Amino acid sequence: MAAAPEALPYAYAWWLGATAGRWDAVVEINDNTGAYASIFPLPIKTRPWGRDVYQPPFTQQLGLITTAASRQRNVLDYLALLPAGRFAHLYLQLSTQNQLVAAPPAFKLVQRQTYQLSLAPVYATLFAAYAPDYCRRLSRNQEQLQPLVVTETMSAAAVIKLFKKEKAAVGLKNQEYQSLQTLVEALQMHSRLLALEVRAPDTGELLAGALFVRHAHIIIYLFAAASPGGKKAGAPLLLLDHIIQRYAGSPGLVLDFEGGMIPSIARFFANFGATPVPYVALTQTRQPWYLQWMR
Repeated sequence: MAAAPEALPYAYAWWLGATAGRWDAVVEINDNTGAYASIFPLPIKTRPWGRDVYQPPFTQQLGLITTAASRQRNVLDYLALLPAGRFAHLYLQLSTQNQLVAAPPAFKLVQRQTYQLSLAPVYATLFAAYAPDYCRRLSRNQEQLQPLVVTETMSAAAVIKLFKKEKAAVGLKNQEYQSLQTLVEALQMHSRLLALEVRAPDTGELLAGALFVRHAHIIIYLFAAASPGGKKAGAPLLLLDHIIQRYAGSPGLVLDFEGGMIPSIARFFANFGATPVPYVALTQTRQPWYLQWMR
């Protein structure tokens, strides 16, 4: 991973350890050093019908990761090496670097998208690309006697608790919350986590919070929550504007909003000037047709 400057952090062993726990991989080994030159991670879980390759929670993209020493750079070559019968079902979201025009034989391909914003321009240029309503709301906040402010915190507990409260009916499964907590601890251990909050100035009530991941060339908008009052006050806007303002003028740095498949969320991201970036998901089922209902 250290030798793959364009790689996303999702494929680190400690990230997969937190979100998946178990994984296989197809690797290319450097003949001279014995080190990995390329890696194609395959998170797995055991089901009653066999082993599945799946996309773990909080892991938007995986796919093929190559280095300068890589000689095999075609995703199709790695898929072809998967042993027949080893996995009953496969679902993987590849990275934006692993574009496929068509599905390989025996696979199905689905186009997906995330939204990204280059942070190379200065803040004034980025702010000018915001939706007019966002500009007005941010300016209006600054005119208040007690404007809402964004603060950095060392703990993610409050924002996770707020999410549980507000998304109780349609939120995450207990195992997914556990994976998130384990990932947060791993991110903190590797100094990759940035946790931000917006609290009511008079009561200290948490209005909104967000967790960002800082890695090499990218900042990932990993997780967020807001109360109804926080949404009304525009607290989520403040969180993202804070990140954009903080890192504006950073050539080569990109903010990945990590989403965009839901139209309303895509519009929210686009209103910050972000643009869609495509990637693909691959599916393969090797179960007999009469067992496929069990998934």
